[in-house]
Amino acid sequence: MKHFYLFALLLLCCSKVSFAQQNDTIPQKKDSLTTIKLAEYNTKLAVIEQERVQDSLERIELEKQLSSLKTTDNLKKEELLKKLTELNDREKERHAEKKKQIDALRSKVKGYPVTGFFNDTLFTIYANQGSFSARERAEAVTKRIEVLGDNYLFHTDSLKIAETDNTVDVVYNDIIITSISETDAIWNDSSRHELAKTFKKIISDEITRYRHETSFKTLATEIAWAGFVIVLLVLFIYFSNKLFRWTALKIDQQKGKWLNGIRFKNYDFLNPERQVRVLLFFNSITKWIFIIILIYIALPILFGIFPWTQDFAEKLFSYVLTPVKKVAFGVWNYMPNLVTIIVLVVIFHYVLKFLNFLKEEIRYGKLNIDGFYPDWANPTYQILRVLILAFLLVLIFPYLPGSDSDIFKGVSVFLGFLFTFGSMGSLSNIIAGIVLTYMRLFKIGDRVKIGDITGDIIEKSMLVTRIRTPKNEIISIPNSTIMNSHTINYTSDTPDRGLILYTTVTIGYDVPYKDVEKALLDAVDRTERLLKEPKPFVLQTSLDDFYVSYQVNGYTRDANHQSAIYSDLHRNIQDTFNEAGIEIMSPHYRAARDGNTTTIPSDYLNKDYKPGGFNINFSQEHKDQ
Repeated sequence: MKHFYLFALLLLCCSKVSFAQQNDTIPQKKDSLTTIKLAEYNTKLAVIEQERVQDSLERIELEKQLSSLKTTDNLKKEELLKKLTELNDREKERHAEKKKQIDALRSKVKGYPVTGFFNDTLFTIYANQGSFSARERAEAVTKRIEVLGDNYLFHTDSLKIAETDNTVDVVYNDIIITSISETDAIWNDSSRHELAKTFKKIISDEITRYRHETSFKTLATEIAWAGFVIVLLVLFIYFSNKLFRWTALKIDQQKGKWLNGIRFKNYDFLNPERQVRVLLFFNSITKWIFIIILIYIALPILFGIFPWTQDFAEKLFSYVLTPVKKVAFGVWNYMPNLVTIIVLVVIFHYVLKFLNFLKEEIRYGKLNIDGFYPDWANPTYQILRVLILAFLLVLIFPYLPGSDSDIFKGVSVFLGFLFTFGSMGSLSNIIAGIVLTYMRLFKIGDRVKIGDITGDIIEKSMLVTRIRTPKNEIISIPNSTIMNSHTINYTSDTPDRGLILYTTVTIGYDVPYKDVEKALLDAVDRTERLLKEPKPFVLQTSLDDFYVSYQVNGYTRDANHQSAIYSDLHRNIQDTFNEAGIEIMSPHYRAARDGNTTTIPSDYLNKDYKPGGFNINFSQEHKDQ
């Protein structure tokens, strides 16, 4: 429990320090425009006041002359009354001009409060007087009121109002508490005499209130109430501790019963022990939040009991109420914009649903549009979707909270800058992907050759194209690379015209070409995936120094199994050539025929085959020798 008391005491001290710091100084901020206007105002006010003083002296002189006239001197009297009327009219004009000047500065001039015994504002002083500024006047009046509060001989009836030529004063005995000039009266939209009565009543009420609040009976009552609040707070904290200890015990007892962990398929998000620890953690957090709320509610009540700290209570409550009110009013004022955004989002949602419906209809061949291929449906939808969402963002951007602030605009420009320069390579790949889609170079499942890579297309995206090679290697090729290299599609025309597979063998000139061509065509005929129609054919591609190059060509509709077809074809070529007794010679193969065994495998030779020996011919002269 002692930790709770220390925590409450610390929070109370921090609150007092913050309040003291806030009340120590009043920041003085004046921009250049306000300073210029104040200087002009003071200059004009000085001129008007000087004229008023002169007219006042002249009025006094006229009144003296008027009082000294004989009753029979009507002409002179009429002349003096006329001058007095002119002076009064000029006084009204000056008063109106001064009020105009003051009204123009009401929103810019800072007033200084005269504070009472409990740091509350009694009234505000805006105007200078003689060599005293408005701030010095407010401080002086505050000190004089404090002196009156400590004077036990003071009675409210002792405050009097004394009127002079330029001011109306609130006085106590021979001490002037405050002086009200014509300028003060204009600032308060009143006359000097009425404003003096108002100030006199405020000062009297404040001193009476101070006397009452500082009486022994009142202080004893306030202390008793403060003690009651503290005891109540301690009891609440004590029983809340017991409550949360009980809930923690109940949570621990449910391990293995209600708390069996959280499991999704084969993965345990939380086992029972961890689940109990998490719930105990939230139980502890809830307890401390509850205790802090109790202390926060108790502190303003304590501050509100004593008049010296009542403004602390108001400020402490305002720390929560002001943000809540601000958020509530902000949400309420934002409702029209929010409704507009919701309407726009709903409209664009159904537009996208309609486009998605058209995409599916075209994609599966239910809707045919001349010149528009089904494989264009999805990328076209994605492009339109991006454009529509971008247009939606443009429409709702002005309705977003804070969209007109400079910070929001700066962050938007910065993010756009990062996106533009950070995704230059990605943008080139995206554009290349769009171009490839509408060029229809290939589709999913096609056997292609891109640069030096051969394989089947397994994925097309905006950034890369993925190929599976015959060796089951997955290769990702950036779309911009595909645009900058040549592409061979083995599949696109295969269903209609067939794909021609070809291979070359080199046979010496000693073998008739008809036998070679027949053996090659027989090999094609034996290969399963090569078609009988269109008929295969053989081309003699070159007549070299030692051999003839024969190219056999066969049609297939299975472009994705070229490796297996070529393998079968090469095996069949060896079989047919061996059966026909034709040797497949390497371009640089040299053979001494006499006495050497043929290169044909023994399985293809006659059973009575015997390799020949070397034939040596001797000339007659050799025989004679």
